[in-house]
Amino acid sequence: MAVNTTDNEIKRLTPEETAELKKVLEQKRDALNESAREVLNSQIMEEIRAADEIDQASTEYEHSFEYRLRDREKFLLRKIEKALQRIKDGEYDLCESCGDPIGKKRLTARPETTYCIVCKEEQERQERMFQKKRQQQRSQMEF
Repeated sequence: MAVNTTDNEIKRLTPEETAELKKVLEQKRDALNESAREVLNSQIMEEIRAADEIDQASTEYEHSFEYRLRDREKFLLRKIEKALQRIKDGEYDLCESCGDPIGKKRLTARPETTYCIVCKEEQERQERMFQKKRQQQRSQMEF
């Protein structure tokens, strides 16, 4: 586990900073859970009110859209839960890939992250290369 100590290097979070970010994560988690409850209650009420076929079709379309949003929120919720577990394990501010500290600025901007900026940029670069190769393969198959 690398812990940087010079002024130019990223340092580990203090316990106070970790506690602040834990509170932010818990608030995000609670907001997502509350939003999900509200949507579920709203959908139940809409189903009760949907009297004719057009209303039912419209309601089903809206529900489908909401479910896609909920899937994204469910993914974010899993990341938040993972970050909270990493706090318990004392690994919250360490990059999953390289083990270096992630840094307060990055964690403040994205408290559920598990990668330092260098590793995240590398991951995104690899994803772009993979997407580019897939597009080239598709293009070649079309000819």
